[in-house]
Amino acid sequence: MLDKNLFCLLGKSRKYIVGVVALMLLGLLANLTVTACICRIVWCAARFDENGRRIVIFLAPALLAGFGIAVRCAATRISGDLKDLLGRKVKKELREKVYDKIVRLGMRSTDGMSMAGLTQVAVEGVEQLDLYYSAYIPQFFYAMLAPLFLFGITVWIDWRVAIVLLCCVPLIPVSIVAVSRYAKRIFSRYWGKYTSMGDAFLDSVQGLKELKIFRADGARQVRMNKTSEEFRKITMKVLVMQLASATIMDLVAYGGAGLGIALTLSAVANRGLSPFAALFLILVAVEFFLPLRAFGSAFHVAMNGISAGNRILSLLEQPDPVWGNREAPELELRLEQVSFSYDGKREVLQDVTMVFPKTGMASIVGESGCGKSTIVGLLSGALSPHRGRVTAGGINIGELSRESYYSRLAVVSYNTYIFNESIRSNFQLAKPGVTEEEIYQALSEVNLSEYVRENGGLDKVISEDAVNISGGQKQRLALAVNLAAEKEIYIFDEASSNIDIESEIIIMERIRKLARRKAVIVISHRLANVVPSDRIYYMESGKVKEQGTHHELMERRGGYAKLYTAQKRLEEGYKEVQE
Repeated sequence: MLDKNLFCLLGKSRKYIVGVVALMLLGLLANLTVTACICRIVWCAARFDENGRRIVIFLAPALLAGFGIAVRCAATRISGDLKDLLGRKVKKELREKVYDKIVRLGMRSTDGMSMAGLTQVAVEGVEQLDLYYSAYIPQFFYAMLAPLFLFGITVWIDWRVAIVLLCCVPLIPVSIVAVSRYAKRIFSRYWGKYTSMGDAFLDSVQGLKELKIFRADGARQVRMNKTSEEFRKITMKVLVMQLASATIMDLVAYGGAGLGIALTLSAVANRGLSPFAALFLILVAVEFFLPLRAFGSAFHVAMNGISAGNRILSLLEQPDPVWGNREAPELELRLEQVSFSYDGKREVLQDVTMVFPKTGMASIVGESGCGKSTIVGLLSGALSPHRGRVTAGGINIGELSRESYYSRLAVVSYNTYIFNESIRSNFQLAKPGVTEEEIYQALSEVNLSEYVRENGGLDKVISEDAVNISGGQKQRLALAVNLAAEKEIYIFDEASSNIDIESEIIIMERIRKLARRKAVIVISHRLANVVPSDRIYYMESGKVKEQGTHHELMERRGGYAKLYTAQKRLEEGYKEVQE
């Protein structure tokens, strides 16, 4: 009922749970004091002296009862404030841990989680754990201690009644354990349906334009309705489970209290138990069960929190990328007999060796699926080779400081993200303290400076997913941002794909110019773009089949020459059709 792994996440915040439980026990003691004072007042009011005059001694118990009420109110108020503080600290610390973990993972995979899944874990999942930590865990410890606390008091009044009440208390945890086996499966499926529904909804919203164009929005609506219905059904099962568990716990709690009351009345009749003590036991009998009854009511919070927490733990427990703290004397990148597999079975790279000089343009080409993008992942540190080495200046990149390595490396791809902020802010993210002159210089190099000046200047806000500029402008802006950052190595992964011819020409001209003083690595499906390269690596099925300049490879009449010739014929045929 208490997940040790999730409890360990609390760290120093455990002290707040100790404080909350102590205050709850203090409130219980104050409540018992009030109950005893009420019993005393009733007992005094029922007594008469010899002359038939009522002996009224109400002042002391009334004052004590008032003090007990004040203590109970103060304990309840302070424990509530502590719970709120605990919840806020837990949420803050967990979100920081999740965010820090994602940042540490960097370009690595996040356990297959989608963007919607990560968002739900960081937002809704943390909210569920807030309830788990602030409501369930304090109630758990209180429910374990309160019956023992009550037993220690009532055993001096009538040990038989106290033992019977204490023995009936474990029946509630037994019922909770019986329900929990079923509940764990339900809540695991509940969170699975919840996240899958979120994934489907986000996917539908992002692809709404395509759904409309293909007239597939109706079919997607049917699919979303089906997903929503599945989520509704699992939610109803959760509610049925909660109602069933509440009914079982009520039967146990009030049945046990009734048994204790019956034994108390029997003690008055047969063993001469004082009516004052009997009244106190009757009023206190239900207190044995209320803490565990409240704990059982919070059980669904625990199951939901545990399901959400396990997802957070699966993220936090992923191994961090291995990086060192060394500085590379120079950044000549090399792949030395590198092999790599995504699933541990089929190798997508096999004994690949490549050298990328400190200056100049090197290109990697080949048909789709030959391993080009995998090499980008290896060079950027997002992937680690299964065999072989990826080195910078002769040092394995895993031994380098990640901060220093990334400060000298830029990766520009066909889907480089432009933030939903101003143009100025996007440049400042890449280079803090960048000046307006530097920004406009970078923009002019990609033929965007005039467009920016005429459309709001550097304070123009780029919409989400850069929908308020064209695809070519987005790619050129991404290139300008990276140019302003002044890196030593630039990797262009299909940076000119899916854009207009004008933007492609501008980008490729800038890349060729950049290669005169920087290390430039180009991955492209269009071989016409790599003709000026100092070295071209042609790949097939995860292997380097040919390497050399464009002229050398064409003379060999191998796979590169055939692919280049086929592409050229297609382009010439397309031009003829256009004309």
